[in-house]
Amino acid sequence: MVNLNDVKKAQERISDTIHKTPILTSSLLNERCGLRVYLKAEHLQKSGSFKMRGATNAVKQAMAGGARFITAASSGNHGQAVAYIAGQLGIPAVIVVPEDANRAKVEAIRAYGAVVEHCGMTSADRIPRARQLAEDNHGLYIPPYDHPAVIAGQGTIALEILEQVPDVEVIVVPIGGGGLIGGILCAVKSLKPEIRVVGVEPETANDTFLSLQKGVITAIFGTSTIADGLRTSQPGDLTFPILREHLDELVLVSEAEIKEAFQFLLERTKQLIEPSGATALAAVMAGKAGKANEKAVVILSGGNVDLHQIPCFLSS
Repeated sequence: MVNLNDVKKAQERISDTIHKTPILTSSLLNERCGLRVYLKAEHLQKSGSFKMRGATNAVKQAMAGGARFITAASSGNHGQAVAYIAGQLGIPAVIVVPEDANRAKVEAIRAYGAVVEHCGMTSADRIPRARQLAEDNHGLYIPPYDHPAVIAGQGTIALEILEQVPDVEVIVVPIGGGGLIGGILCAVKSLKPEIRVVGVEPETANDTFLSLQKGVITAIFGTSTIADGLRTSQPGDLTFPILREHLDELVLVSEAEIKEAFQFLLERTKQLIEPSGATALAAVMAGKAGKANEKAVVILSGGNVDLHQIPCFLSS
């Protein structure tokens, strides 16, 4: 289990590499939601998402342990983050992506200096290949969320929040595989257990919701949400026990609610947030997270948007 000390060590390890992202506010948003909303702008993080924190912590730990080669299996934010930090530290990296990976994301990974290898169409194809490449080259495979160093790195967001908004009452976090919210829970519940942490999933990607209901990891298949960063089939073996023990509440949001939050952020705050990054705000705007006049920190987890897809994300 990841603990507070792991998160604090991660903060020391990555502090010279990552951005301390700002807190954004909007009086219009406060009025609309009936809360005092503080937006944690992880879309302004290097490589465009919070994934940079966990990737940096994991890669630096791997190098300290003697690894000289890194792999990951992701065409999204995790792949870009691993490619970026590996390039900055001068360690070779191969990112295994699906055959139909978005060209813009593939080019971003290459631009950061990593080698891209296409393999199959599913994570069941990509992950074994990435693991094999790491083994063959005396390197390390870094998973997107189910890894202690990754979880601890993501938890550094909580330490910044407690410094920036010390009297925060609720933190609202999107859930994919659980690395982000798992790290936040490890830090917050050790330092200020009275702070509520609310997780948010799309209705059509509710694997953690179902898993918590049943008390065991439960897989789903065929998710189709526009929040593509949250399309995990099940929570992680490491992340799920953290959520089961510490999470205060989990709520679900519709595709229409995600679109509404995406459009609000773009129109009213001039921030381009990917649908996955707007999901937590969707819950707040829909009145599903936060209580009247509470101080709520909402995680905007990323901003890597395919510009050609923006019309698909707009509220009708």
